[in-house]
Amino acid sequence: MVQYYPLIKSIHVTSVVLTITLFFVRGLWMMFRPELLQRRWVKIVPHVIDTVLLASAILLAAILMQYPGVHGWLTAKVAGLLAYIVLGSIALKRGRTKTVRVTAWLAALLVFGYIVSVALTRTVVPFLPHF
Repeated sequence: MVQYYPLIKSIHVTSVVLTITLFFVRGLWMMFRPELLQRRWVKIVPHVIDTVLLASAILLAAILMQYPGVHGWLTAKVAGLLAYIVLGSIALKRGRTKTVRVTAWLAALLVFGYIVSVALTRTVVPFLPHF
């Protein structure tokens, strides 16, 4: 399985870029062109991308033998992912007002940045200097 690590990581990183790009665009549509969010492909494609993203993440964790609950940085990523999902849902579906949806969208983008920072540094608090 280790021999597939570069391929799986490439799929994972590509999925990360696709998911955040599409989330960003859907947030802009939510603010300025909400009717575009009702297109069929807009309701399907994000779920496909996120499924590939999650599957590749699970495979990478298995290959590296690093697991949430055991390794702090991976636990932080999973906690961040849950926060991102909740905020994204509020931003694109469940927010009652545009102000709530925009605030949740911006917060979700910040959480996504945190998740990426944790992934790159493999530390729970990537913004603090390490001694």
